[in-house]
Amino acid sequence: MNDYAHLARKHRRLAILRFLKDCDGYTANGSIIRDVLNGVGIGSTSDQVTTELVWLKEQGMIALEDLGTLLLATATTRGVEIATGLASHPDIQRPAPRV
Repeated sequence: MNDYAHLARKHRRLAILRFLKDCDGYTANGSIIRDVLNGVGIGSTSDQVTTELVWLKEQGMIALEDLGTLLLATATTRGVEIATGLASHPDIQRPAPRV
C-alpha cells in the first residue's frame, strides 16, 4: 500500500468514528457513512467503507450488525475515545486539537 492510500485509510477510519460519535445512539448504516465520507472529501466506495467497518469491528471500536442489505455500525466506548482523542491507535489518524 502506498503512503497516500495508507494516510487515506487512517483519515477514513477517524472520520467514521467521529461521525458515529455524533449520531443518535452512536449508530449509522454503511450507506450513510459512505455519503458522509464523500461529503467531507474522503472519497470512498461501498467496498472501502465495508472494509473499514469490518476492521474497526475487529479492533473493538464499533459493533457491526449485518441487516442483509445494510451494515449497521455502532461506536463502542473505545471508538468514541479514539474519535475524541482520549485514546489513540497507530492505524487511525489522531484528531487535531480544537483550539
